[in-house]
Amino acid sequence: MSRYTGPKIRKVRRFGEDFAMNADRSTAAKFVKNHHKYPPGAHGSSNTFKKHTGYGLQLLEKQKAKVFYHITEKPLRRYYAEAIRRSGSASDNLVKILESRLDNVIYRAGLANSHPAARQFVSHAQFLVNGRKVNVPSLLVKAGDKITFAKQNKLKDIIAGTAQNNHPVSWLKVDSKSLEITVTDLPTREEIEAPFNEQLIIEFYSR
Repeated sequence: MSRYTGPKIRKVRRFGEDFAMNADRSTAAKFVKNHHKYPPGAHGSSNTFKKHTGYGLQLLEKQKAKVFYHITEKPLRRYYAEAIRRSGSASDNLVKILESRLDNVIYRAGLANSHPAARQFVSHAQFLVNGRKVNVPSLLVKAGDKITFAKQNKLKDIIAGTAQNNHPVSWLKVDSKSLEITVTDLPTREEIEAPFNEQLIIEFYSR
């Protein structure tokens, strides 16, 4: 399945105001500016958000996770398989795996205002992980990993400016000047703000 490349705000609006306000920082800002409280489309203003139950609700939560992390079906299904293989709560494992993606870590550190922007930085090999150049957004980091900017250029100044306006999550230590990120620990479920119900995603794939 190909990745959606159209306006992300359009997909976000499908899920309602609560999801939009907890999506990427840039997306939330666009939602506030336009303040659309109805679904997208020609007849969106005359429609209301549908209430889902059962399978429909499980599918909706799966779609939310894909849009939030900017991933496709294949990696999400792979993360589900890994989540149930690990010990402990499968739902907790799933969201922890998603949070461990390198592009998400760049976003959570405050060095990018959206997951797509963070993904692009990684794809263009702008960051090193433990001193090694990487260009794989789906790389899973672990506690103790150090992520640094690869080289001095104008982009570094832009990213540093972005970092100064954002606050990193508690499980990441960030030097906004050198753009060094240290993964102090992997997050607990309580430390993760994710606008979807991961248990329903587990139930969807477990059918």
